[in-house]
Amino acid sequence: MAAELTRSLADLRQADTDSFGGKSSTLGELIAAEIPVPPGFALSCEAFRLFVEQAGLRGVIAHALERASSGDVDAVNRASHSISEAMHSAPMPAAVRDEVTRHYAELGDVPVAVRSSALGEDSQEATFAGQQETYLWIRGAGQVCDAIRDCWISLYSPPAIAYRARLGEKDEEPAMGVTVQLMVDAEVSGVMFTCNPVSGDPSMVAINASWGLGLAVVGGEVTPDDYLVSKVTREVVRENISSKTVEYVPGEAGTVFLDVPEERRDIPCLDEPRIATLVDVGKRVERYFGSRQDIEWAFARGDGELFVVQSRPVTGIAKPKEEKKPTSAMSLLMSTFGAEKKQ
Repeated sequence: MAAELTRSLADLRQADTDSFGGKSSTLGELIAAEIPVPPGFALSCEAFRLFVEQAGLRGVIAHALERASSGDVDAVNRASHSISEAMHSAPMPAAVRDEVTRHYAELGDVPVAVRSSALGEDSQEATFAGQQETYLWIRGAGQVCDAIRDCWISLYSPPAIAYRARLGEKDEEPAMGVTVQLMVDAEVSGVMFTCNPVSGDPSMVAINASWGLGLAVVGGEVTPDDYLVSKVTREVVRENISSKTVEYVPGEAGTVFLDVPEERRDIPCLDEPRIATLVDVGKRVERYFGSRQDIEWAFARGDGELFVVQSRPVTGIAKPKEEKKPTSAMSLLMSTFGAEKKQ
């Protein structure tokens, strides 16, 4: 039976993670949970492997990585450059190109986001966030194919090579799925943690938000508005409104980086109803997956509809400090009333 190269996002589940990567399979689960997710399709890791096989890249990649095995920064950069050049000049397999063209036509020749969905990415144990590429507002089947190849190339970016080496995966052959989604023209976008990302407090939702597409927030190019909201009462317990000086908006050939007009820079980009909507969706996503989530979201320009464009488990939260157990009944009594014995 021929390997499956593509599939609609709506038909993916977590069981497909090994074939399509964590991002695409998670989006499929979100659609199944009736969370608002832009429609789209996914490329499997087999599509990537077919690209590598047909272009004869396996030996090129192995040789370059062997030279980078010392971990030296310059060696890693040279390996990444060699692999990138080879992959850039390699043609996409006809079977993959035909399926991408068919799925893209079904979406309606519209702007799409092309995102990496690498194996091991966005898992409970580790996250490759920011190490592989995302391309926004891509239009036309040819441009989509080019963006998919650029995502594959990012699997061998210097940070990705170094990160896999730190995880002890330098001898494993990596593979990448790719997600292609209908683009949301975001008036406001950002990220949301279904806990306090600093303390781990699960009773809170933390939201970062700014104007325009999400690139400025996830790329750290703008200081976003910061909200900490009670999951139970929806009370905003902390609100820091920043001067949001830049934003990304759609342009004729991709995204455009602009200065935010003076009159919008210092006003909150979320009002109470939108904060409440975010908290409700965050709670639904967390309940569905049974774990705290790191969610990327966008409110569409015009009708203001909320979309979730990515969700992954929260990783890297410091464990709460373990309280010292009382050593006697007297110390228990004294600690209860805040009168612990001084050493």
